Amino acid sequence: MCGIVGYWDKRGADVSIVEQMALRIQHRGPDGAGTWLNTGGDLAMAHRRLAIIDLSPAGHQPMNSPCGRYTLVFNGEIYNHPELRKDLEREGGHFAWKGHSDTETLLAALRHWGLEKTLQRINGMFAFALWDSTESSLFLARDRMGEKPLYYGNNNGRFLFGSELKAFNAHPQWQPEIDRNALTLFLRHSSVPTPWSIYQGINKLPPAHYVVIRDAGNQVSEPQCYWNLAELAEQGIAMQGKTDAKGLVDELDTLLRDAVHSRMAADVPLGTFLSGGYDSTIVAALMQAQSSRPVKTFTIGFHEQGYNEAVHAQAVAKHLGTEHTELYVTPEEAMAVIPRLPTIWDEPFADSSQIPTLLVSQLARKHVTVSLSGDGGDELFCGYNRYTQGYQIWHKLQMLPIPVRQFIGTMMQIFPAAPLEYLLGFLPKSLQIPHLADRLPKLTDVVKEASGESYYHRLVSHWKTPDQIVLGATEPKTLFNHPEQMPKLTDFREQMMYLDSLTYLPDDILTKVDRASMAVSLEARVPLLDHRVVEFAWKVPMPLKYRDGKGKLLLREVLYRYVPRELMERPKMGFGVPIEHWLQGPLRDWADAFLDEKRLKEEGFFDPAPIRKMWQEHASGKRRWHYYLWDILMFQAWLENQR
Repeated sequence: MCGIVGYWDKRGADVSIVEQMALRIQHRGPDGAGTWLNTGGDLAMAHRRLAIIDLSPAGHQPMNSPCGRYTLVFNGEIYNHPELRKDLEREGGHFAWKGHSDTETLLAALRHWGLEKTLQRINGMFAFALWDSTESSLFLARDRMGEKPLYYGNNNGRFLFGSELKAFNAHPQWQPEIDRNALTLFLRHSSVPTPWSIYQGINKLPPAHYVVIRDAGNQVSEPQCYWNLAELAEQGIAMQGKTDAKGLVDELDTLLRDAVHSRMAADVPLGTFLSGGYDSTIVAALMQAQSSRPVKTFTIGFHEQGYNEAVHAQAVAKHLGTEHTELYVTPEEAMAVIPRLPTIWDEPFADSSQIPTLLVSQLARKHVTVSLSGDGGDELFCGYNRYTQGYQIWHKLQMLPIPVRQFIGTMMQIFPAAPLEYLLGFLPKSLQIPHLADRLPKLTDVVKEASGESYYHRLVSHWKTPDQIVLGATEPKTLFNHPEQMPKLTDFREQMMYLDSLTYLPDDILTKVDRASMAVSLEARVPLLDHRVVEFAWKVPMPLKYRDGKGKLLLREVLYRYVPRELMERPKMGFGVPIEHWLQGPLRDWADAFLDEKRLKEEGFFDPAPIRKMWQEHASGKRRWHYYLWDILMFQAWLENQR
């Protein structure tokens, strides 16, 4: 795991500049550094190394091919690189290997097979830049599911690329300009979605894509897809029902064992995060089943009952026999990391589970250099509550004609929720609806929607009309607004899972894990997102994913081969922190300063009126607006950090 950065400038590039740029992302690779300048003197690339495989100098980057044509900077891990070496040798190529790093294997594969064929053959998480001196072309590529980040674009007459935006800040001619349109997307999704970044002219490379850059960035191709999830989903669905349930359980067990085993390869200490939920537990269980010694597992606990999974994690660890480390964190310790968030996530990011993710990464890094993570199971095997509850609401809404739905939505807007909530307060508790004043507007938002895509778009949105909050902005269209780009998925739950796999998973979940782990120089690996597992998941019929109020059925059946059913049967719990209460208590002054009306007016990004109204209602306990307010606060904290 590493960090990469570079720039291409017709007026000439400077190694000392790219070295400073790489220094800004030193946390991604504290074990070594390297720089490179092409013979034309206009392209500079740099690398920061976190040594995981082949700790010797043979893994040093930037790495040049023996023929001198290619130069590579690479961030990530290629898990099947030993098999690729055998394939290369079997095909008759002569390779004088200098070491056993996956970087050397990747460079040889790119030279032998070319870019497209290599991308289709490698199994891993990666972002890399490859310079072809013969063609005077720069290639940028990113892994299939978006585990590793890669930013690129033109700024002030030069082309820049890198693992994190903060690297660009070190260039003396960097002239950033906030993209107000991208800011609207941030308010809707709590992260800036691909392909946008918070800066104008700088993009995120979409997962499973590559771009070709020529003429110092004056020619940048459209992103080219090398692994099409839409096509794979359709192919998988066409195969549903051709294998019985027992066969699918066996196949998933085999796939997951191999995915976990390949991610256990390291020349440094290794462990795994363990929350006690299904996804992290199956990763820990499969690690322990294939390890001759106790696997190191790590859990963060909270004293607030509704946010603490540490007890469950401890029970799982005891059953598996892992070497378990847990740390109970006080609210004061958790809140102490908040000032660091704008630096770690160097564009606005407002998923508050970033706080425990950072804390558990810090804990793990004291003991290991690599940690496996259980992310991805919800999107692949129908784990989120919105796939069930959201689906049920949409299913019922479809029974009503659209004009009737629109009439109901209008009536719900006219009649405020507060009096209704007061009247319902006289009912028995079993019939009451908690926080009706908060939930009724959410239902009002979605009841009028005519299509499944627009319904789900509203359902997963924070701010519903962000272009009315951000001054001078127009909200761009995203995948949610282009149903023609959707694959043919007849089950609405599959549509939701597909959309999340392309949006929420890479832009929120994987961004969170990457920045939190890399901030403390920890490599996080995600075996459930092995592309073979992803492709397999689309072959699984929905009744084997969700039935009778339970999701992840097939995943559960694999897990029960390693962990007793009774140890796992409990309600799903999110990995969060009580932001709602913190904003009313210990964070109130901090929030009040960022949400000051005069400050908002002077900065000129937001209309202060609706924000101030929300803040007053939340602070007084009248309404719960913490998700909306946290978006604004994270932008404000990020903005202050840019000065």
